[in-house]
Amino acid sequence: MTACHVSVLLKEAVEALAVKPGGSYVDATFGRGGHSREILRCLGPQGRLLALDRDPAAVAAAGEIADSRFAIAHASFSELAGALDGCGMTRLDGVLLDLGVSSPQLDDAARGMSFRFDAPLDMRMDTTRGETAADFLARADEREIEEVIRDYGEERFAHAIAKALVAARREHRISGTRQLAALVEKAVRTREPGQHPATRSFQALRIFVNRELEELSLVLPQAVARLAPGGRLVVISFHSLEDRIVKRFMRDEATPRQPPKGVPVRAADLPPVRMRLVGRAQRPSPAEVAANPRARSAVMRVAERV
Repeated sequence: MTACHVSVLLKEAVEALAVKPGGSYVDATFGRGGHSREILRCLGPQGRLLALDRDPAAVAAAGEIADSRFAIAHASFSELAGALDGCGMTRLDGVLLDLGVSSPQLDDAARGMSFRFDAPLDMRMDTTRGETAADFLARADEREIEEVIRDYGEERFAHAIAKALVAARREHRISGTRQLAALVEKAVRTREPGQHPATRSFQALRIFVNRELEELSLVLPQAVARLAPGGRLVVISFHSLEDRIVKRFMRDEATPRQPPKGVPVRAADLPPVRMRLVGRAQRPSPAEVAANPRARSAVMRVAERV
């Protein structure tokens, strides 16, 4: 089961965590457990690792790990604090966030995340709750569809696509991946070489349905609040919108606060910085990208609690 997913920046991410043998860690996106298994290899008998994933299939896969130091929670990023409280973990020595969609999710036709298969238009990472992509396209107005495709997919033909989808649904519900891909393809006049015209629209709908950017914005401060001094936050992003959120958050947490102009506040009275940046953004090596093309857009950023 674990062979179907290759963890990106595996050794680099775990090295960036600077794992202490007796430390407490969170792998906030278990996936198929590549990072979790590597962290467990670095932990001693007193170490602890909590993994999170909102995908029931990933939670089921975690059952393969029979290790008393390991626990899995069916939870999204925004539920990190509650998951930690549930297993009695108060202070952490590291948190790893591996963002985006996993290979098993893309390769499972039933999940409806790829136009490579003809499947129901679902796209949810957590198949037990929430609105499917088909449900959204059935109830949203043209303006909302356009905003989602433009903002989350950075699609310049968002207006034409939204117009085409609203017109099409008057005849038939948009319920299949190939059906959606064909409608988008007709509405997109040009596309970058080597990229399917529906790529950006599928990405946008997936990000929206799963609230991926909102979940990321919610988990970052929760992670920092639980880190012990010297604890590391390691984030692997696969999309420019994700990486922008991570970069700004880490920069803001590592930048000394400035008093408002004209307000007599001493520097000593300002809130101290909570993080320091560790190294520069890191990308996969050419060898890793050649072996796993899905790694090509990955960016890893690291910060440490002070």
